[in-house]
Amino acid sequence: MTIETTDKSALQKGRDYAAKNLTPNLEEILSERYDDLVPGMSESLIEWAYGRHYCRDGLDPKTRQLCTVAALTVLGGQTAPQLKINIEHALKSGANKQEISETIWQMAVYGGLPAAINGLNAAKEVFESHEAQ
Repeated sequence: MTIETTDKSALQKGRDYAAKNLTPNLEEILSERYDDLVPGMSESLIEWAYGRHYCRDGLDPKTRQLCTVAALTVLGGQTAPQLKINIEHALKSGANKQEISETIWQMAVYGGLPAAINGLNAAKEVFESHEAQ
């Protein structure tokens, strides 16, 4: 019996989720940036993260993005690029500036003040770029 490594329905679910809730061309952006280094990375990420995790029942997209913002905040400054992208995705999923800021600030209890301050700095950059548009 042969087991397929890519579940096409999960890949399509991930593509649909990203298009509706995140960035419509996210797979293309990831492909242009990483697929020359790791062929298929963009498809794998879309299929696994979004098609198998983010689109599960139980949490709405906004809550999932706030959880992601919280986790990336606690992980610290090395995650700033991913944190900024996920703050953008949280905004697109319906979270407001206060919800995002409070989520980040709550993480001071778990990741420490430096992690929370770094997270707030990332949020300020994203918020300011939205105000400039």
